[in-house]
Amino acid sequence: MPIKVSVVIPVYNPGTYIEDCIASLLRQSLPADEYEAIFVDDGSTDETPERLDRLAAEHLHMHVVHQEGSGWSGKPRNVGIAAAKGEYIQFVDNDDWLGDEALERMYNYGVKHNADVVVGKMAGKGRPVPRELFRKNRPYANVENAPLIDSLTPHKMFRKAFLDQHDLRYMEGRRRLEDHVFVTEAYLRAENVSVLSDYLCYYHVKRDDASNAGFQRFDPVGYFKNLREALDVVEELTEPGPLRDRLFRRWLRNEMVERMRGQRLLKLPADYRRELFDEIHKVVVERFGPGVAAGLQTTQRIVADLIVAGRLADLEEVARWESGIKASGVLGGLGWEGGNLTVGFTAEYKSGGQPITFRAEGEKDLLVPPLPKKSLAAIAELGSDTSAPLAKSKVDLVVRERTMAAEFFQPVEFTREKVAVKGRPGHFRHVLRGTSRIDPLAAANGAGLDAGIWDVFVRITSCGWTKDTRLGSVRSEEAARGRAAAVVGFPAHLVLPYWTDPHGNLSLDVDQHADRIAYEFAGLTPADVAVTTDPGRLTVALPLHVRGENEATLKLTNAATGRSRRLSATLTADADGRAAELRAALPLGELGDGRWELGLMLPPADAGAPVTLPLALDVSASGDAEVRHLADVAADLAAKDPGRRRPASRRRGPTFLRRAAGRLRRALKK
Repeated sequence: MPIKVSVVIPVYNPGTYIEDCIASLLRQSLPADEYEAIFVDDGSTDETPERLDRLAAEHLHMHVVHQEGSGWSGKPRNVGIAAAKGEYIQFVDNDDWLGDEALERMYNYGVKHNADVVVGKMAGKGRPVPRELFRKNRPYANVENAPLIDSLTPHKMFRKAFLDQHDLRYMEGRRRLEDHVFVTEAYLRAENVSVLSDYLCYYHVKRDDASNAGFQRFDPVGYFKNLREALDVVEELTEPGPLRDRLFRRWLRNEMVERMRGQRLLKLPADYRRELFDEIHKVVVERFGPGVAAGLQTTQRIVADLIVAGRLADLEEVARWESGIKASGVLGGLGWEGGNLTVGFTAEYKSGGQPITFRAEGEKDLLVPPLPKKSLAAIAELGSDTSAPLAKSKVDLVVRERTMAAEFFQPVEFTREKVAVKGRPGHFRHVLRGTSRIDPLAAANGAGLDAGIWDVFVRITSCGWTKDTRLGSVRSEEAARGRAAAVVGFPAHLVLPYWTDPHGNLSLDVDQHADRIAYEFAGLTPADVAVTTDPGRLTVALPLHVRGENEATLKLTNAATGRSRRLSATLTADADGRAAELRAALPLGELGDGRWELGLMLPPADAGAPVTLPLALDVSASGDAEVRHLADVAADLAAKDPGRRRPASRRRGPTFLRRAAGRLRRALKK
């Protein structure tokens, strides 16, 4: 069987961090005879070489190459390319891992679209990853029609024949940004690049000890020497003009301007800060024409102008101001409509807890940074454009899985509003008012949300800032009332919006990842239940959004004996669609005399233990039935038998109910 994909992993002293990488490679959905993994051990001095030898002995498609240490990842990757037998080569770092279907999906996507390069969606666990690039699938991408240049790490799939055709290899030796040089050239030479965004392919992980190479402080002189090599590739393969300027802008923005902003600048020691600034100044002056900075947003452009002018002190003043700027959001509405969770919100930037204000001057809207007069004069002297392009401001709503950090954009409709500031003529706040509809069955770029906790964020992009904020801690009464769990889709899934503790932010629990649904039913009373005896039928009104008819299971547990019965039930929407009715046939004659605790099993069917309802069903020998609240049952038992210790054979019933009542009390407190 021909090898479809060769996975190349450069390895140096990863310790136990390599185990997640190995496990993910062994879990791949691609058959073992259709892919191989090549671990290139670059002189590791820990126990990794022996671990890899055992792995290769146990699995025929796992290979290891041992070599003397080269000092960096370039040579090991090149050795892996030379050894690879696959049609495509996927690069993985030894402390990262792949999604279980990553190789199969990326390979098929690349073959389908005849791609020389396939970029799979990434999640950053403590590490930044591109966001806008993965907003949607991009089967036919290039540097002109997609923000490919934002993703220059090597963790992609490359057609081996393409690499060989252009003799594309990594620069070797101890150096920085060898991946920028390699990936940039690949983008510019590729006939087609395909971006797969509807499946999470690559997990980019910050180690707990922060010993990843990218987190080590670098020598500014050597770093920017290596950066110039990436710029050389762009100059070689593009003509002067807007495209080259736009590509150069990526390095100006990400590697230079962003390093000179906010706390990222201020936390650096003064001597290192000066050294870094001086090297950045040299590159900007030497390599970038005016068209490069011209495409930056307002605040980025101000920073770039100060870099060019060599004004570090004024740059530090701007950084102090920017370090206090945060996104803020207010949750205005929340509720289910047709299986979608509708989220209404407003968002704006704040500084020091107060909204950022702008000033109208004729047809222009101006940014008004509260800087010292000297710094403001310097910005004016440089002719920096402080106009705020508020018409380009945008707001997104993002759901992010808490454990693996996968995130997906949700559709948003929004308006931009100018809100006048009292007592300050001509000044206004810039407020973004949006509505998003989260479809749990399609929220992951067309796929459903996996089981887990999904945190809800608002992301504001305006004036050169892109900042996130959690949503929900500040909310309207309407939003608080609209929160409810929902059963959606077929097969059915349970989605529970809830407020986090202690901050009160909005998160979604999908398919009972955590034990929260019981809290939703803690307020049920016997008045919410109807029981008929001929025929035996139980109907419970539940605070639950459903569409159509859904299957559920009602579990009855005898309080005295622990014997249980499972009854088939249905969930249907009530008349106004805001709640659900649980209906189940009751075999009263079979239940006999006794007290039965009610439990509800919700979808998915294998989600776990039944959810305890705070209700008990008292059935008499004659077939009559009465519903009681567990708290009342426990209170009656305590009143009848205060302080008396029952024989062990008779303790189970009261203890069972007391435990249920205790769970109820804890739920009511929450």
